[in-house]
Amino acid sequence: MTEYNRARASYVIGPDGSPLTIADLPNPKTKRWVIRRKAEVVAAVRGGLLSLEDACKRYTLTVEEFLGWQESIDKHGLQGLRATRVQQYRS
Repeated sequence: MTEYNRARASYVIGPDGSPLTIADLPNPKTKRWVIRRKAEVVAAVRGGLLSLEDACKRYTLTVEEFLGWQESIDKHGLQGLRATRVQQYRS
């Protein structure tokens, strides 16, 4: 049986425009998800640094939670990730 290994990026451009590597990602034990950390994880998945499955496993996220972050960024930019403004940005 052959295993399919997808080539992974060694770095991606993070939400602030700087290079982002696996070492720069939030700690897997993160409990407090601020905008920057959420955006870094989304950028890592979009750029191929992590797969969606790996990100969800690493950060104990559901696929729906991650996709919600991604959708919030797409619709409202980084400010859409603010937990305190969730009613303002989501309908």
